[in-house]
Amino acid sequence: MEPFLAAILIGLPIAWLAAFAVYAYLDAPKHGMNPRKWAALSFFLPLFGFFAYLFEREERDYDPEEDPYAQGATFAIHESRRGEELLDPGGTGVHGDDGSGTKDGSTTAKEGERADGSDSDDEWNDPPGVDL
Repeated sequence: MEPFLAAILIGLPIAWLAAFAVYAYLDAPKHGMNPRKWAALSFFLPLFGFFAYLFEREERDYDPEEDPYAQGATFAIHESRRGEELLDPGGTGVHGDDGSGTKDGSTTAKEGERADGSDSDDEWNDPPGVDL
């Protein structure tokens, strides 16, 4: 292999890694991070180390006033849905409803029927008239 081609194929990527490491080393103290650690990660983990440094650097300056979920608002409920009954965490029904038709869990259905009045062999809960 020619020396010029070897210098380009080997030297250029190493120069880029060195530039990434120097940037991380000089920039890390401004964000309160360990410069040696991030320079080593940027050099020895090609591209991944430098991008990890960039992402970690951005997470260091958290401003709770810019975060919409910091004030305790965990859900944004559409105005057309306000006032509806909430579902259980599993999404099965209102609080206390176990699917049996009564709030205490006792069954009131006849033999061969489910508590909601549908047939027990309709496991997919198809609407009436749909038989596939």
